[in-house]
Amino acid sequence: MTTQRLDREQDNTTSEQAPQGPAGSSERGGPRIGVLTSGGDAQGMNAAVRAVVRGAIHLGARPFAIYEGYQGAVDGGPGIREMTWDDVGNIMHRGGTIIGTARCAAFREREGRRTAAKNLLERGIDRLVVIGGDGSLTGTDLFRREWPDLLRELHERGEISAETMAAHPTLMVAGIVGSIDNDLVGTDMTIGTDSALHRIIEALDAISSTAASHQRTFIVEVMGRHCGYLPLSAAIAGGADAVFVPEDPPRDGWEERLCDKLAAARAAGRRDSIVLVAEGALDRQGERIDVDRLHDVIERGLGEDARITILGHVQRGGTPSAYDRWMSTLLGIAAVQDVLAATADSPAHIIGVRRNRLARLPLVQSIENTRAVAGYIKEGEYDKAIEARGESFGKAIGLFGALTRAVGSPASGSKRVAILHCGGLAPGMNAASSAAVRLGLQAGLTPLGVSGGFPGLLKGAVGELDWADVEGWMGEGGAELGTRRRLPTQEELYGVARSIEAHNIDALLIVGGFNAYRSGHLLATERTRYPAFNIPILCVPASIDNNLPGSELSIGADTALNNAVWALDRVKQSASASRRCFVAEVMGRRCGFLAFMSGLASGAERVYLNEEGVTLASLVDEIEEMKAVFDAGRRLYLVVRNEEASEHYTTNVLARLFEEEGGDSFDVREAHIGHLQQGGSPSPFDRLLATRLVSFAVDQLVEQFERGRRDAAFVGLVEGRMSVGNLAHLPEVADLTKRRPVDQWWMQFRPAIEMMARPGDGHDPRRLPMLDV
Repeated sequence: MTTQRLDREQDNTTSEQAPQGPAGSSERGGPRIGVLTSGGDAQGMNAAVRAVVRGAIHLGARPFAIYEGYQGAVDGGPGIREMTWDDVGNIMHRGGTIIGTARCAAFREREGRRTAAKNLLERGIDRLVVIGGDGSLTGTDLFRREWPDLLRELHERGEISAETMAAHPTLMVAGIVGSIDNDLVGTDMTIGTDSALHRIIEALDAISSTAASHQRTFIVEVMGRHCGYLPLSAAIAGGADAVFVPEDPPRDGWEERLCDKLAAARAAGRRDSIVLVAEGALDRQGERIDVDRLHDVIERGLGEDARITILGHVQRGGTPSAYDRWMSTLLGIAAVQDVLAATADSPAHIIGVRRNRLARLPLVQSIENTRAVAGYIKEGEYDKAIEARGESFGKAIGLFGALTRAVGSPASGSKRVAILHCGGLAPGMNAASSAAVRLGLQAGLTPLGVSGGFPGLLKGAVGELDWADVEGWMGEGGAELGTRRRLPTQEELYGVARSIEAHNIDALLIVGGFNAYRSGHLLATERTRYPAFNIPILCVPASIDNNLPGSELSIGADTALNNAVWALDRVKQSASASRRCFVAEVMGRRCGFLAFMSGLASGAERVYLNEEGVTLASLVDEIEEMKAVFDAGRRLYLVVRNEEASEHYTTNVLARLFEEEGGDSFDVREAHIGHLQQGGSPSPFDRLLATRLVSFAVDQLVEQFERGRRDAAFVGLVEGRMSVGNLAHLPEVADLTKRRPVDQWWMQFRPAIEMMARPGDGHDPRRLPMLDV
């Protein structure tokens, strides 16, 4: 396969470069790192490649791209090329991989690996970052273990010198998993999975609208040969009625149960039915369950001509999501740090994600554990297969069953739980309300909907909700129940208490932002004055600002981040024909999560946060850098500003200052992304997060009722696990003035922006923290 020289595109990165020589030259020293992508492509691979190249340069190493996977290493010549800073410009938004990927038959043979070793040694490369699936990483581990013997053979054949062999005795490797299936055991998410889920949900949302118009059933096949993560997650986030995954084949008689379930859902008010099936789904006899078989089952059982959609490779394509940009960037930087720190005795690692943290995973063990799942399925040990996928996978199977089981009216005398929103709109609020109603009914509770937040509660806008009332809410933007930012005043507390008593409310489930937490805290502190507040009060985090204590991620933040990155992509495109600095303002109030993550995911040069402030000295440095890079040929310089980064250095002030000092070198424009960040359908992640948080919250309420407790608390996701916090401690865990948590987990990744924006001097002491698993 032929390869082409990358265009040295200028994007929103500095054009200052460390001196670069041709491949194999000695104009610049430092370790040499090869990077390759292998196996199936996945959205986000380009972000990882970019991070490896720029991270290597920033830390004083020399990066080389190996084209078309290991085929480039076997072919040598132009298949291995040194990369410069600008070679990876303007690639974060692209799907696929710019350095190509291919399966290499020659590398499977020892002779091919020996040739690859020779070609790498000719360029002094003895460190590799491999981005691919388990097959690619297995080959990498074999290559690493054979390396000393391969060098010995090359020396005996006279193809390398004794000095070369002595200088490169060990091949240091780090793997990053690029797989849309999310099939590696031990890591929470692999590169491309989130983007693939976006593609699936976009399709399901479109299919649902036409299916509902005709009261029709659609059968949709998605990828997942041995792993059911994509179909299971899509089924929950997309509001499907049934799903078939490899790890949990249906028991005998499933055909009749499927038809009964679809019929019951229609009787309960559903106008459409969606059945998802993984491409590798089987029954308990090992026979494949495919779309044609499901079509026949539904036609025979319901007399309905179901429609079939096979999504295929559309799941691999398109622009990577915000998560697949920022997390892939962090993984790439961490992989460079890992191979640079490795020694001859160091084990080979996969750099993955555990509990929302970067983690070193043992390469060999992780691959063995992953391949064991297929064996469990083949041997019929389905419980082991589900357990191997992780605790959350098993819970998701149970959660999906609960969400899709149509339930009638609750028994008389059941506990009445009022669901209301408080605070600014967060995409995913409808998903939370929908889950609260359906899971509440499953738990034997009576869900009540409060329209318009606390003002609505004061007015008595309270009514019972049943299973059909929330049909279609999962994927809807906005908030069907409405939301208000206003907290009840001291004068209104009496009215709130009377409304709670009048509607026999036994618990409050408040879904919202900082004001939701403050309102819950207020009611809890007024219990001695108002006995009506002596009920369970539970807050669920929903805020695009992601500024709530007790949860590392809030409902709505992922959607807002994707919206911001979408807008910044277009801002960058608008500057392609000019020499321009953009100062873009994103939301977040005094919490910099949105600004930092959108800057990292869009490739900004500078991000200004309230947590760090803006100083005159930093602005002077900024202006001098702008002049230098634009004089060197830059066309775009992107500055992202948190909306309350500084009281006086506003977005307009920064833009005017940069424009005045820039003179004729470049012009300056402002971009206020604004309420676009709150709009649109919630992302798949926000739908799943809302469902998980509310499921946990309902469990907490049931437990409180059973134990006779009346706790005021908030639920959250901390290091990948559900947690409960006491609302009485709100002033201790949150800065009430700046409206953000005292501790913010994402600040530990702050050096990543600098490492991706500037080549550095090769001596940056900062490191991204990683767990050793």
